[in-house]
Amino acid sequence: MSDGGSEPRLASLRTVAREFVRIGLTGFGGPPAHIALLRRVVVREREWLAPSEFEDAIAACNLLPGPASTQLAIFCAGRVAGPLGAIVGGLCFIVPAVVLILALSVLFLAHSPPVWVRGAGAGAGAAVAAVAVQAAFGLLGPSWKRAATRRARWIGYVILGAVAAALIGPYLVLVLLACGLAELTLSGIGGRDRLSSIAAWPLALPLATAGIGGIGAVVWVAFKVGALSYGGGFVIVPLMQHDAVHTYHWMSSSMFLGAVALGQVTPGPVVATVAAVGYAAHGIAGGLLAALIAFSPSFTFVLLGGRRFGALRTNARAQAFLDGAGPAAIGAILGAAIPLAGALEEWWQFVLLGAAAVALLIARRGVVQTLVVAAVIGGIVGIAGGALP
Repeated sequence: MSDGGSEPRLASLRTVAREFVRIGLTGFGGPPAHIALLRRVVVREREWLAPSEFEDAIAACNLLPGPASTQLAIFCAGRVAGPLGAIVGGLCFIVPAVVLILALSVLFLAHSPPVWVRGAGAGAGAAVAAVAVQAAFGLLGPSWKRAATRRARWIGYVILGAVAAALIGPYLVLVLLACGLAELTLSGIGGRDRLSSIAAWPLALPLATAGIGGIGAVVWVAFKVGALSYGGGFVIVPLMQHDAVHTYHWMSSSMFLGAVALGQVTPGPVVATVAAVGYAAHGIAGGLLAALIAFSPSFTFVLLGGRRFGALRTNARAQAFLDGAGPAAIGAILGAAIPLAGALEEWWQFVLLGAAAVALLIARRGVVQTLVVAAVIGGIVGIAGGALP
């Protein structure tokens, strides 16, 4: 990334703000859609970045914990307009999603919402587990191909991630980090180096924060989501579910499913879902705080290390760490479907889940389309007097 003096700025802050808020408002479909929109704007239309630099940035962001597409947006904006551009572009990409999710949270997570709202939330929430499975299936193939010489370990990492997401969601991050460190060691290029120390430091955090509560609990949950999760997207679900529903009792299982659905049907980064959890805990202020904490590490990583992305892209130790943490993250996405499905309460929700699985995995329908249809059906069930969770 430019330091603001050594390289000329390629665009004004106003231009960066306009382009990145447009991406934030139209980026439906998660990270693949965000990357496609960023490539179209910064590589093809504006020619701000060379294709090779953009691909290197994607690879480097995938090596970092936290939401990769958000970090890519921050990097591209910084490369175009310096550190201030990184902040402006990143905020313009993130803020629309946070605002939309908080606005929808006021409606869907209210204490006494109308029956059609409750039904819509229950309907969309019923389909979320199928969305998780589809997301994992989309990542399994490319990851399997990259693991040509270490497929036995790859299978082990996927299984560990899946089991951890299904059974010990709050501590999933420990399993992801352990898998990364294990591959770093087993690959023969590890050792007591700086990368190992950086990757291992979060292992002590759960012990140090085990008794935390109140607003500190919101900060801790949001920090885990933004700074300690590899893979982004649905990897954050088991990190949040146990804390939000069972540990701190901020929301019911049905409300949590609805919150995850909100993160899928709104544009922008999926990690913005944490704003709904923060809202359930402490209202609008809690939602804004959760979003601030969750996204701050992404800005820190890029602003401090953006100029080293090229070196990170070719760093053998970083690649080895991701070779372990990456498959575990995919397994975690797959495993997240189990507690998500287990949170369903009514028979018609299970029917909707099966229909959503068919639509997503066989008919290849879009995620947003599937969730909206499920929400409409749920709303109809609520209006008709059907049982609601």
